[in-house]
Amino acid sequence: MSNVPEIFASQVFNDHVMRQRLPKDIYKALKKTVQMSKPLDKSIANVVASAMKDWAIERGVTHYTHWFQPLTSVTAEKHDSFISPLGDGSVILEFSGKELVQGESDASSFPSGGLRATFEARGYTAWDPTSYAFIKDNTLCIPTAFYSYGGEALDKKTPLLRSMDAINEQALRILRLFGKTDVKRVVTTVGPEQEYFLVERDMFHKRKDLIYTGRTLFGAMPPKGQEMDDHYFGTIKPRVAAFMKELDDELWKLGVLAKTEHNEAAPAQHELAPIFTTTNIAADHNELTMELMQKIAHKHGLACLLHEKPFAGVNGSGKHNNWSLSTDDGANLFEPGESPIENAQFLLFMAAVIKAVDEYQELLRISVATAGNDHRLGAAEAPPAIISMFLGEELEAVLSAIVNEDDDYVHHGKEDFEVGVSVLPKISKDATDRNRTSPFAFTGNKFEFRMLGSASSISDANVVLNTIVAEALCQFADALELSPTVEEDLHNVIQATIVKHKRILFSGDSYSKEWEEEAKRRGLYNLKTTAEALPHFVSEKNVKLFTKHRIFTEVEMHSRLEILMENYNKTVNIEALTALEMIKKEIIPAVCAYMKDLGETASYKQGLNVNISNALELKILSKLSNLSSALFTKAEKLERDMKKIPAEDVKGRADYYKDVIIPDMQAAREIADELETLVGESYWPYPTYGDLLFGVK
Repeated sequence: MSNVPEIFASQVFNDHVMRQRLPKDIYKALKKTVQMSKPLDKSIANVVASAMKDWAIERGVTHYTHWFQPLTSVTAEKHDSFISPLGDGSVILEFSGKELVQGESDASSFPSGGLRATFEARGYTAWDPTSYAFIKDNTLCIPTAFYSYGGEALDKKTPLLRSMDAINEQALRILRLFGKTDVKRVVTTVGPEQEYFLVERDMFHKRKDLIYTGRTLFGAMPPKGQEMDDHYFGTIKPRVAAFMKELDDELWKLGVLAKTEHNEAAPAQHELAPIFTTTNIAADHNELTMELMQKIAHKHGLACLLHEKPFAGVNGSGKHNNWSLSTDDGANLFEPGESPIENAQFLLFMAAVIKAVDEYQELLRISVATAGNDHRLGAAEAPPAIISMFLGEELEAVLSAIVNEDDDYVHHGKEDFEVGVSVLPKISKDATDRNRTSPFAFTGNKFEFRMLGSASSISDANVVLNTIVAEALCQFADALELSPTVEEDLHNVIQATIVKHKRILFSGDSYSKEWEEEAKRRGLYNLKTTAEALPHFVSEKNVKLFTKHRIFTEVEMHSRLEILMENYNKTVNIEALTALEMIKKEIIPAVCAYMKDLGETASYKQGLNVNISNALELKILSKLSNLSSALFTKAEKLERDMKKIPAEDVKGRADYYKDVIIPDMQAAREIADELETLVGESYWPYPTYGDLLFGVK
């Protein structure tokens, strides 16, 4: 059994290690730099680098890397050794402050959305001292930002750090109105729940669609799926439990606060949830979690699927982004307190979130928009593409009382359950139930944004969340700081905000068709696909928002739109090419082989003078022949349409993929999946859904 306190963060150059290894004055200066978001002095960097190197070398490390998160779906690293040559042919191990703080990477091969020409290769990495260095694969990894020669952000971390500064600045202005002068910093915290599938690795390698695209492009449903609800929170299988144990151990060594693990709703689906931590650290930790999931699964003969919808007809995988605001003295700004209606500070921050979510619905949708997540959102196991907020009965009653000037409102607090069994203890009942269909739900002292896809970086969604709430807080502060009667105007601001933005509040079933119609009447966005959502990113309103708070320049915004569009187009293009290859090289040959054997059986019967006019083989042959011909026709159409893709306009290509190529693929799939139900099992060219979903013993 692991000695958790002993191994936890054993591979991290964290505050505990720095306090032990750095001179007191250097340690204090570094802490001040981090806490006050000040530039790092070169002399401090040299001392920190030397101590970091010595600590790493003691653990057998010979190389370091600036570990960063470019605008791809994976992290990036370039390894350099600590060796430095001496004049006599020998070497010493060195690591300077300059090497710690800044690195250079070839930026030409990373997505830049037109910011950089191919021949303009220089890019820089810059140490993020708020996220601890760690050892991974015997290499010292230094979390960094990544930007171009012109200073434009080329990564996910830089805008995230900018957005954290923005919400800190505006939240402090609000707290000053309430006399909170001792608070020096406000941080967003996140606990991202990570869903994933585990399948047999040998089966994974027999499916080109899983290898190339991460999801199954074909597959008929097995006789049993998830309809019995017997997998959710069920007993964890021994191999999966062994995987989870090793994953926990490796995450704990890296200081990742892995807390909860269980079986999810779909067969072969599981979840890991960490304890909350500061948002940029949570983002780093989630990237490490996804990387380790795939690496450790391999060691156990498994493959970890992180795609948002790896199997049609069963639950996809999401990433629930539990988001909150905390002060440096430990106060949670979304804690309602004993009587929320009397907690003006809480109500003002709550009003800011309501206002932000309503005014920037499309940005929240864009923050989770990928080709893969389009298959999941609204698929009866994930929130729909319509953004709405769930607050619960108690808060809704509070807001209603504020709007209606109801002075008789009484907060009843928590009550106890009586379940009718004397031996069971009394259970305290929460003030409100949960709504698992809501995209954005208040869950006691935090908000759960449930639309993120399982493979996505949490940085994108949190950049948007931080920025839109910062803007709402900014508008409130602008109004209240000039007010001669703050207390009275505070009530008016909260009341007016609720009245104006109440359309975003919804407590019912977000999966229902009725809600879709109601949302349309309310004027809410319903951006069902990535291709529809992305163009809104650079609307005048959104450009003004991001440039005002210095999250993106307008140039950076247009470059990111270009990258997001291209990612969508490339994803669908790869899927279409993979589908064609599987149809032509695997499915149709398998059907033909089965038909050949059926025909030979019919001929054999005929040779025995058996009347075969109504033979089973001929009936099956007729059906298979018609279906395979139809599949080939659909494949030919897909192939023809792939040759007509618009060449220049990235938006036109995205619309073409959405309107033409994806329907072509779906039409072919429907026929292929029907063929799977008719062809003998031994003939079918790849593992079925039943094999994959129930294969891990």
